[in-house]
Amino acid sequence: MKNSVLVKIFSVLLLGLFCNLYGQSMSKSSFKDVAPTPPMGWNSYDSYGSTINESQFKAEAKSMKANLLKYGWKYAVIDYLWFNPDPGGWKKADSKYEVQNIRLDKNGRPIDTLAMDKYGRLLPAVNRFPSAADGAGFKKIAAYVHSLGLKFGIHVMRGIPRQAYWDNTSIKGTSYTARDIADTASADLCKWNNNMYGVNPQKPGAQAYYNSLLDLYASWGVDFIKVDDIARPYHKGEIEMVHKAIVHCGRPIVLSLSPGEAPLSEAQNLIENANMWRISDDMWDSWKSLKHAFILLNKWSPYIQRNHWPDADMLPIGHLSVNNHPVAPARMSNFTKEETYTLLTLWSIARSPLIMGGDLLTSPEWVIKLLQNDEVIKVDQHSTDNHQVYKDADKAIWIAKDPAANARYVALFNLKDEPQMIDFKFDLVPGLKGSCKVRDLWKQEDIGSAKNHFNIVIGPHGAGLFEMIFKK
Repeated sequence: MKNSVLVKIFSVLLLGLFCNLYGQSMSKSSFKDVAPTPPMGWNSYDSYGSTINESQFKAEAKSMKANLLKYGWKYAVIDYLWFNPDPGGWKKADSKYEVQNIRLDKNGRPIDTLAMDKYGRLLPAVNRFPSAADGAGFKKIAAYVHSLGLKFGIHVMRGIPRQAYWDNTSIKGTSYTARDIADTASADLCKWNNNMYGVNPQKPGAQAYYNSLLDLYASWGVDFIKVDDIARPYHKGEIEMVHKAIVHCGRPIVLSLSPGEAPLSEAQNLIENANMWRISDDMWDSWKSLKHAFILLNKWSPYIQRNHWPDADMLPIGHLSVNNHPVAPARMSNFTKEETYTLLTLWSIARSPLIMGGDLLTSPEWVIKLLQNDEVIKVDQHSTDNHQVYKDADKAIWIAKDPAANARYVALFNLKDEPQMIDFKFDLVPGLKGSCKVRDLWKQEDIGSAKNHFNIVIGPHGAGLFEMIFKK
């Protein structure tokens, strides 16, 4: 009888050990496989800054469902300060940038109160997100997004709220408190937002705090988190803690890191811990910023790989800053049509994540149509060997392979202020020669054939994207 009981106990323990190991393996696998292609979606920041509310977000998600989902755009993301009941309300200055800080007393204690639970975890502000009442968090909004066939994401700030530190909140499931893990040193503070302190990775309870955050987000149904103030300056310890917390929570969640420029020297650590990471500072609608993106994407092209994507930032096209937030004035993007083609062509040939920033409800129809071009999207989602083959002050040429055909994708960019003929000589690419049929992917039409070179006139600051199908 005793032997029988011991066998049963041993069997249960062995089964538990197996399940634990298997569960960890599945969790790690799910982390690595959540972004096999560059994530595509919409993020609220370029349209609303920190001011978006529940009804506005649901309307954007509904528009995504109607106009973009079938083309692969699936992540609907609430960005920035959703836990603040009145972001910037205490100081509506005539600045072109929105106010991001909370007021602090002379000791550094917050005067303005954020929505937060007893474990120091920020919650949606109920006056802006009514369905978050009674501790529901983003659970009901996530369910709505999922009902549309979309995936739900949120922006979060690195660290622990100052408010949690001053209230000395408990860390869930431990005997530690916020003051045990917070890093209050000025060197570790965010330079552009004062809501948070850092978390010291060496402190007992630090990982438990991040685990509690991801457990909460997983319970809401979050599929994507954008963690800010973490990639520049590079906070390696906290990046690794967030990664471990995602694995621990067991839910497949895409991890995006901001802001850029992320350090190229940390490329391997980024690949090991994140699914996408910002390689640029905030991308806005200026030709100077777009020209700089050529340099950044070229540097990062060796690190393009399945589940891990250098991120050139959101697409600041269409209707931006609709409430004069975050960068006034409210406007249609300053990019010309030619520059908009260049932006989308470069992001696609470099396989950057495609995250629309403009307001989906009021952006021009021609902008939405560009986002529905399935042949261009295919380049972003399924091409390989993406790299720049030529660049000077006047032009740039990128190339990639179509793995499903004997074909190359070629992107030609005119960096000049007037139209020019751009000639792509096949011998720029080792082993590329012979005759091919040429298809214009933006026009979605065959335009003829070429042998050993291809040339075309492109407008100022414009681009062309072509598929060249070679004879076998």
